Order: sequence, then structure tokens, then C-alpha cells
Amino acid sequence: MKQFQFDYEGKKKFISNLKRIKQWCNASVVSGVLFQIYSEVLDKDMINQVCDIIKDEMPDALYMGCTTNGNILKGDKSNMPITVICTVYEYPSTKLMLVQYALDEERAREVALSLRNIIDDNPWVKSIMTYTTMRGMSMTDYCNYLGMLPSSVVFCGGGAFCQDINENAAFVFSSDGEISDHAAVFLITGGEDYYVKALHVTGWKPLGRNLLVTKADGPVLYELDGKPAYKTYYKYLNIKNDENFFANTLEFPFLYELNGIDILRAPIASTEDGAIVMTADIAENVNAKIAYGDPWTILDSVYNAAKSFQGFAPETFTVFSCAGRRTFWGDNEISKETKPFQSLAPTSGFYTSGEFMRNGNYVNQHNVTLVIEAQREGNVEDKDIASVEMDKSQFSGKVSMINRLATFIQAATEELECANRQLEISAITDGLTKLYNRSEIQRRINEKVREFEICAVNGMVKAGASLVMMDIDNFKSVNDTYGHNEGDCVLVGLSTMLKDTLEKLHPEASVGRWGGEEFMILLPDSDVEEAKNVAELLRKKFSEMTFPSAGKRTMSLGVTELIAGENSDICCVRVDDALYEAKHNGKNRVVIA
Repeated sequence: MKQFQFDYEGKKKFISNLKRIKQWCNASVVSGVLFQIYSEVLDKDMINQVCDIIKDEMPDALYMGCTTNGNILKGDKSNMPITVICTVYEYPSTKLMLVQYALDEERAREVALSLRNIIDDNPWVKSIMTYTTMRGMSMTDYCNYLGMLPSSVVFCGGGAFCQDINENAAFVFSSDGEISDHAAVFLITGGEDYYVKALHVTGWKPLGRNLLVTKADGPVLYELDGKPAYKTYYKYLNIKNDENFFANTLEFPFLYELNGIDILRAPIASTEDGAIVMTADIAENVNAKIAYGDPWTILDSVYNAAKSFQGFAPETFTVFSCAGRRTFWGDNEISKETKPFQSLAPTSGFYTSGEFMRNGNYVNQHNVTLVIEAQREGNVEDKDIASVEMDKSQFSGKVSMINRLATFIQAATEELECANRQLEISAITDGLTKLYNRSEIQRRINEKVREFEICAVNGMVKAGASLVMMDIDNFKSVNDTYGHNEGDCVLVGLSTMLKDTLEKLHPEASVGRWGGEEFMILLPDSDVEEAKNVAELLRKKFSEMTFPSAGKRTMSLGVTELIAGENSDICCVRVDDALYEAKHNGKNRVVIA
């Protein structure tokens, strides 16, 4: 695999570069030639000129391209508006295919299905790379549909963009289609001797406590913890709702878990009513944290990512870096993120409006993220292994002030959250038995009764639910004869048995201490017959237990089934009556109400 990288500096110089490439190809074995064209400017005439020259000089070559927020050439940010990358594939088994589709939210599923058909018809496929127009379009369904593609195929790419970060206009184009502002281009690559690897890097770290997304619609985040989302930035970071909002929040995007990985979402604007417009969709009822960007932490992540590619022996890197990262670093320092990859292999790419990458069974849209794809032809044993070159003195062995403060805040937040969780558990737990206390088990019964009422009103059939109430027989004599410590031992022993047995047989059950030596079990999906069997099993298990001083004990149990339309008090009275009957008919037995 051979790659040529250069800026477009006019027709004459471009033709000269193409002749040099043709000369190299004529002296080598070539299986395919691909041009990747990146343009910072929305100039269709200039883009068409570049494409026409390629078609005239190398008619068998494929080409794909898009408009960008900046171009990456030889691991550095290019200062020219158009950059051209030519990759020559040398192994006969390597195959390339380019397809371009019109794309909007209505066509998203159709595009994904077409790609799936291509993969099914071409088992050699190992990688799909995309350039996509995405500004002004929700990509959530699109990513979900792309997730249907085989997980064995590496999928990555970037969103087309332009110089103005606030502008929605962007183009993609290819040898399979015209310049379009609503389209996606896909490079499909594979073959027996073709290898590919991709990963993503954020480097932004969580800061502070979890914030619940209580109201959101697509990319508009309305509320966090039930309050206008903007107030979070003002309260914790003193960021004002003015023309500098975007620039000030770039260091502090939101981080939340999506499909098993951490995803960043960057605010781009705040509305008058306190809603925040994000760079991509964010779901409701997820926990998000403000993240912070620290240059040393980011560079450390980049270095580790580059190191992870060393053993792969890459021959080229394609980088999709969010335009937000470029704004964060500034043009004088942004190349610190990409030069380490250039030390391993020729590195090119562009600054995007969003990044795509498959992780496991999902294709995710990222923001403020660096997505890197490495490729090579041939076995790694036949390659020279290069080492990552990076001035680690910038960050190695040092910890910046913001990193120290963030670590302190995060540790303090985690301790506070742990303490709050313990308080929450204590509020619903009986101190001695560690089962639910009466108020919590009563709340759960009330909730199940309301669920039955809703189902009844809507004419829905709901599976049975039952209550089991139990009381230790002659428990007062245990306390009077052996003392309260032995009484507590009996209560704890019964509680442990109940918890262990129900976790194995009915993990959905709730068990609590009703009061004194009385206990209540809610079996949410069990009819009265099944509840009776559970009660009999528990009665038998308890009767077989032996306590240090009190020896063997017994208990009586009442069972009833919840009836749609009645309130929870009636259910509890009925199961209490059944328990009373068991106690007055010989004890150590189960009675069904």
C-alpha cells in the first residue's frame, strides 16, 4: 500500500502530481486507486475541476470527498483549502467499492438495507468508511439502522462540514455521484490480505455529580433534574447565556453512557428559555455529567491510542476529528493530536461536524471525539514496526491544576453519592433484618394495586399477584425465656432464609418486616396457588432451622391474591385474616384467604 498526500495548488501542479502517481503505478502491481478529496470551501466549480482532472488523468481511479472544517495532511493541519490523498492498493486480493446515496431521515433505513445487501453479496467486505451530510438532520435512527450491519465489519466516518462552524451547508461527492448536500458516500474495502482497525479517543473526563436528563427532544436539551438545562452551566461554571456560550462550553461538554460506551455531546447554543441546543440527539431519562477538557489528559489519551496501533503495523491512518476539538486547541496546537499517528504511518483526514464508529453491536454518533482508522495490506510479520514519536515531556509525570482539582471534585462527589445511596437504603430498610421496612413494602403493594387498576380500566389482562404474611409462633416466649439477643437471632435467621430463598426462586419478589415478628412478601407475578407453594416451602425451611438457645421454631402464614379494583388496605386485611386463622387453628401452617 502506497499513499501520496498533497494540497491542491492549481490545475497545473495537480496534473503534475497525478503524472507522478501514474508513473509509480506503472512500475508496480496495483489492485486499486482511491482519491480522497477534502475541501474547506463550498465551491462546487473548484471541486468539480479537481474531480474532472482525476477522471481525465486516471479514469479507472475511484474518488470520494466532502467539504470540511479543515484538512489534515501528513498528520498536520493543512493551511490550504483543498487537500488530496491518493492511496494505491497493491495486493491483488484487495477490493474497493464506492457507493453514494441520497440521504435524509426518510431514506435512512433504505440506505442501511442497501449496504447490508452489498455486504451479503460480497463476503470479502471488512470495512465501510463514510462521509455524510448531517447538519440539520437527526442521526439517531440512521445510526440505529446502520447497527444492523454485521458487527464483524469495521464502520467509521465523519460528517461533512464547512469553514463556518455555525453554518449547516456541507457537500459530499464521489465517482458514484454528484456533489450533494443531502447524501452519504461509502467506501467499502476488504479482501484476504486487507486488514483494518479503528478506535475512538475523547480524553474529556467526567466532572461532578450525575444530572438526570428530564426533558429533551432530539438535539434540544430542555431540562436537567427538572430545571432549565442552561442553569447547570451558570450555577457550576458561571457561563453566561451570551454570544460566547459556545466557545465557553467547548471545554465542558456533556458525557453520558450510550450503548455501553461514554459519548460526548457539545452544547452549541442556549435559548432564551434556558434550553440548550446540542450537536446531536440526547435521550431522556439518562444520567449525564459535565466533562472537562484538559490538554495534558487529552494528549495522554492520544499517546495511548497511538501506542495501541503499533503492533498492528499500519500503512495509513484516516482521522475524523471533531471541529470542536480544533476550536478547543486552536490552529497552532491542534496537530498535537494527530502527529503521533503520523510517526507510525501517513496520516490524513478532516475536521468534522460529527464522528461515526461501530462499537460492538452499535454504530454511534460522537461529538468532540477523535475517530481513527488504520489499514494495511499483508501480514504484520512482513512489516517494520515503527514507534510512536511524541514529546511526552508536555504531560508525562505532570498533573495539571485542573486535573488535580477535577480528581478532587470527582472523589468528593463519589463519596457524597455513596453516602446518599446509603441514606436512601437506610430510609427503606429495617435496621435489624436488612429487609424492607413496613413503609417500603406497603409502598410496593400500593404500586402493584395501582398497576392492576390501570390494567382493569384499559381492559388489559394482568398476571396474578399475591401476598404472603407470616408470624413466628410463640415468639414472646423466646424473648422471655432466652432474652432479646436470642429473639433477634431468630428474626435475623428467618430474614436471611427468606432473602436467600426468594432470590433464587422469585427474584422479582419483595420481602419486608411488617412489624415485630411479622413479615410480608409481595409476589408480583404469582397467583394464589403458586404463592401457597412458596409459603409452604418457607414454612418447612424455617421449621428445620435450629437456633443456639431457642432450638427449632415454627411460623404461621396467610396467603391471598390481589383482586383488581380493590384497594391495598383490603388486600392487607384479608391476608392478615388468613394469618389469624392459621394461628388459631394449630399454628405452623398455611391458610389461603
